[in-house]
Amino acid sequence: MKPINLKNLGLTGEMIQESKQYKNLSIGRVSTQSKNLYKVITENGEIIAEISGKFHFYVSDSSEYPAVGDFVMVDRTDDSQGNAIIHHVLARKSVFARKTAGSRKDVQVVAANIDTVFVCMSLNHDFNLRRLERYLSNAWDSGAVPVVVLTKSDLCTDIEQKLNEISSIAIGVDVYVTTSTSDDGYLPLKKYLANGRTAAFIGSSGVGKSTLINCLLGKNALDTGEIRNDDKGRHTTTRRELIILPESGVVIDTPGMRELGVIHADLSKSFADIDELAAQCKFNDCTHSNEPKCAVQNAIREGILSVERLENYRKLLRETKYEGLNSKMIEKEKLNNIFREMGGLKSAKKFMRAQKMKKRR
Repeated sequence: MKPINLKNLGLTGEMIQESKQYKNLSIGRVSTQSKNLYKVITENGEIIAEISGKFHFYVSDSSEYPAVGDFVMVDRTDDSQGNAIIHHVLARKSVFARKTAGSRKDVQVVAANIDTVFVCMSLNHDFNLRRLERYLSNAWDSGAVPVVVLTKSDLCTDIEQKLNEISSIAIGVDVYVTTSTSDDGYLPLKKYLANGRTAAFIGSSGVGKSTLINCLLGKNALDTGEIRNDDKGRHTTTRRELIILPESGVVIDTPGMRELGVIHADLSKSFADIDELAAQCKFNDCTHSNEPKCAVQNAIREGILSVERLENYRKLLRETKYEGLNSKMIEKEKLNNIFREMGGLKSAKKFMRAQKMKKRR
């Protein structure tokens, strides 16, 4: 068997450098997870693995466990002598995560080390602008680039109107229309795929994520459901799975999400229009309610901005605990959260300066 080149699966130079500190261990990439067992792709093929007792002991948050897309350090590349053991997770370059259903603070990592997030939404009963805003906010915050993929266009009679609605909220995002009845509707997506790149398909149940991946693979490798009488697909994907595309990097298929609980979101990108309007308000701390000369409320009166979009923006601000903050303050708060264990933003800046001094030496 020809060795697998993990660089084609997204392994970066930074990850290789980090891996050198772990002697006698090999690099692999997590392809699936089932309860406490993982499938990991190594240079010698896919193996079954579990985390070490020490790893489990020191984990303080559920998001620290290996997730699909993670590059990990394992003690073997062959499981003929038993399951491999995962000892470390290498630093993630990006991560799409959501708040665990029914939890206030637990984070579930949906996909790690991704370059592109294909946000899939069907042009039937699944069409929902407010949900799309939520997905885009999370996707921008992940560190990957979102792309909107509209499916089932054959079931839609007002495509142009829906595209106009999406263009008003998907600012700076590429949007593509696909249909399961066309053999080449998926082709525009191929430009985002190449060796070394990873794309995750995210969206509700039954929107056609697995169908698109099958098209990219050129075969029916993933089960898909038929269209029911109410034009919703029968959802069959029950777990996250990383799939290697021939000469085109990898894609990650994900189960449909009934809800997307947001912990962090990049609202400066997903709601760039509101951010820009807010900068024109008379008062820096304008709440966009009853203040005089509020540019946001003026945009609503002129029909430039919808009330629903502003309300969804406020809802996401509350969820992410950034309510009452402007874009600069939000970025500062994010840094504070990241470096809170080091004593806040001042310590963070001191830490960054020290790191720069080390590099100069």
